[in-house]
Amino acid sequence: MNRTGVFRELHHRDEPLILPNAWDFGSAAMLAADGFPAIGTTSLGVAAAAGLPDGTGVARDETLAVATRLARLTVPVTVDIEGGFSEDPGAVGEFAAELAEIGIAGVNLEDGRTENTLAEPNHQAELIGAIKARAPELFVNARVDTYWLGLHHDSTLARVERYANAGADGIFVPGITAPEGIARVVAATALPVNMLYAQAGPSVAALAALGVRRISTGSLLYRTALAAIVDAARAVRGDGAVAAGVPSYADVQAITASKS
Repeated sequence: MNRTGVFRELHHRDEPLILPNAWDFGSAAMLAADGFPAIGTTSLGVAAAAGLPDGTGVARDETLAVATRLARLTVPVTVDIEGGFSEDPGAVGEFAAELAEIGIAGVNLEDGRTENTLAEPNHQAELIGAIKARAPELFVNARVDTYWLGLHHDSTLARVERYANAGADGIFVPGITAPEGIARVVAATALPVNMLYAQAGPSVAALAALGVRRISTGSLLYRTALAAIVDAARAVRGDGAVAAGVPSYADVQAITASKS
């Protein structure tokens, strides 16, 4: 089974797929080496690492560059492509085809747009359809940002249905933490449902019991890494102890020099 097939199958196991989101080859390789069966990217991490803002459609080249590096991994990789980096279905489909060609297994496509707005659902469905037309093997995780942006919650299930009908392979509704809201999304679609892990939200076990099939970390790991580097620098400045468990130089060299 190829990596795309493996990635699809990971959404239909007894336990939900825990999908950590990396931002460069080093972070992805470390996660793969630790046994995670698939890796995603975080658009915030990819954009911020390049000195760019997230969610504004300006990180297309950086996203492709990171994806190209991550395609070296032996585990499936899914790439966060924000809103597709274009409103033209042909351009979005072409970008997805580029990703499929280099060996990427899936994409995450969000319907949130700049200035706290949502895409018109029929147009978003066109983008999904364009991806499936150009790269039918890609697993398209259709992200519904009604809760994430705090807009039009009552349109959530209609968007879920519209995107599923357009050919999406999975549904992602970040920002829901109430169990009843999560249960409504799961009941509304036959597609595997993805939720964003939240420390204040349900546990992994509770999400699994609600029928969630994929749990993403989003930008959590990147933000945690930023906090860790500042903590380490402060420890050095204050002649204090750096946190234990830091990989050695040789460890990182070994990880990044091989496929993980």
